[in-house]
Amino acid sequence: MRKTAAHLADGREIIYYDESDELRRNLHDPRDLPERAPGSELRRDPLTREQVVVATHRQGRTHLPPSDRCPLCPSTKDRHTEIPASDYDVVAFENRFPSLSGDDGRCEVLCFSSDHETSLARVGTKRMRTIVDAWADRSADLAAMPGIEQVYCFENRGPEIGVTLSHPHGQIYALPFVTPRTATVLASARAHRGTTGGDLFQDVLSAERTGPRVVLDNEHWTAFVPEAARWPVEVHVYPHRSVPDLPALDDAERGSFAVLYTDLLGRLDRFFDKPLPYVSAWHQAPVHGDRDLSRLRLEVFSVRRAPDKLKYPAGTESGVGVFINDVAPEATAQRLRELAP
Repeated sequence: MRKTAAHLADGREIIYYDESDELRRNLHDPRDLPERAPGSELRRDPLTREQVVVATHRQGRTHLPPSDRCPLCPSTKDRHTEIPASDYDVVAFENRFPSLSGDDGRCEVLCFSSDHETSLARVGTKRMRTIVDAWADRSADLAAMPGIEQVYCFENRGPEIGVTLSHPHGQIYALPFVTPRTATVLASARAHRGTTGGDLFQDVLSAERTGPRVVLDNEHWTAFVPEAARWPVEVHVYPHRSVPDLPALDDAERGSFAVLYTDLLGRLDRFFDKPLPYVSAWHQAPVHGDRDLSRLRLEVFSVRRAPDKLKYPAGTESGVGVFINDVAPEATAQRLRELAP
């Protein structure tokens, strides 16, 4: 893989991850862009002690443009996009409408393919491996930035989730704080270690690997539906070796993840015989603390509960955080096992 960094016309960084080591790129962005958006603002909720990001400039961001106006497609001689190249494999760049900016962090877009009509489930294992390497590389670079406490890689897929661009892509947030979900999980891991002397994540993985909710596994990874799944379709993917983050994965683990995740995403799309809307979230250890308590893992979940029905977080979920799942996790796991290619 060849990594090439450059800057867009307004100074934002762009990084190409090319599968050919011989490729040489023209890195000039000919656009005349306005000044970059003003910074976001962090505010702290005194009741929950959680951070809220105020980013008023995002109201004007691009929203579901037609395919011939997609800003994530390659540039042509007649139309210049966010990616100046005429083709690409995988590319990361600073978001033009970031939720976090300036001293409050950084937001990047990671495009999985130049093909507007494909999806992460269909890019193939070679491209998936390139994407894993890009996730790891961006995580390491962003974690090294001053003031960053956590790096969060994720993909929102489908308009049902709230996606505003249909081109296959994900995002990477470099956060100046540890997220509430991470803090809660680490508190549980700390309590578990204090009570049992064990590793919470290893104990969860060991229990699930011998139970009825495993979807698929290989030498280095296991994908399972958690016992207390909140969502109708929810799968967690754990590495067998305890590692804190994506950069810590070795070559064999990255390659075997590419195979397993491609298989899993295909099954998810066959679950309702239509493209599944989902959030796919990498949970990595904080940059500066509790790295021995944490464990890298991927959580994928969908708001679709039936072919023609969505689960909307309503009064109990949104109001007080109590989830009610209409589908038994064991049934979801069984269905996904049956959907092998």
